[in-house]
Amino acid sequence: MIWFNPSITPELIQSRSKHSMVDHLDIRITSITEDSLWGEMPVDHRTVQPMRRLHGGASAALAETLGSIAALLTVNPEEKAPVGLSLNIQHIRGVKENEGPVRGKASPVHLGGSTQVWAIVIFDPQDRIVANAQLTVSLLQIKK
Repeated sequence: MIWFNPSITPELIQSRSKHSMVDHLDIRITSITEDSLWGEMPVDHRTVQPMRRLHGGASAALAETLGSIAALLTVNPEEKAPVGLSLNIQHIRGVKENEGPVRGKASPVHLGGSTQVWAIVIFDPQDRIVANAQLTVSLLQIKK
């Protein structure tokens, strides 16, 4: 198990996301496995571009959200704070408005003491890959 606090729940994470972009886009954490974090996001008026397809920026927001939350869950939050360094994302398949939600899975590639790398894959309702992302985070030491 990679999590600092294995008793954390999706509901607790969700409650801490109120009044944020996560809340505005209705990104939901759906499950936490031994080595991955899953979430979903609707494909609706908040997340589509003018052609009524999932906006690439919304996919990036889902990927960064899942990777950042996953990174936070692996460290002692009183000692380290993960912050994003880079997000690389490839958009593979379009999703039309109301064809969603899309689901994302964040899995660790590297869990170091000062940096982490997360692979995030986003799927449509038919389990086809919509986007493939990699998030690199820096673990900042919290000064006491």
